Amino acid sequence: MPVMKRSRQRDAILTYLNTRTDHPTADMVFTALQKTMPNISLGTVYRNLSQLADRGTILRISCNGTADHFDAMTQPHPHFFCDCCGCVQDLPGSLPFEPSSMVFPEFKGRISGCSIMYYGTCEACLQNGLTESNSKPTKDAI
Repeated sequence: MPVMKRSRQRDAILTYLNTRTDHPTADMVFTALQKTMPNISLGTVYRNLSQLADRGTILRISCNGTADHFDAMTQPHPHFFCDCCGCVQDLPGSLPFEPSSMVFPEFKGRISGCSIMYYGTCEACLQNGLTESNSKPTKDAI
């Protein structure tokens, strides 16, 4: 892949993602950056996030047909998706195994990584009395 030229917008997107642990969507990144870069367009944010994810500079987290979320931490780690509010969070701790050391004798290809997503209701939704049945559609309903 050719080297990506640096841009002020791309640098701002990466800087923003590196300060976040809530794995924002493209719309969230756009809204945040618009405060300091009023001329940035939503298309520019989407295009740069897509290019950065395609290159492996950031993670694109897709879940349940909702908007993609983005994460600056690219090392393998588990995520949690709230079926009520749609937030994506890192789960505390580490993976109980190293993905590159996983062995599947029947598989003849090469495994380069993995993605682990847990689903349920986040602490904030539980505290607000929300459950899958009285909030947004669950993954099974989408």
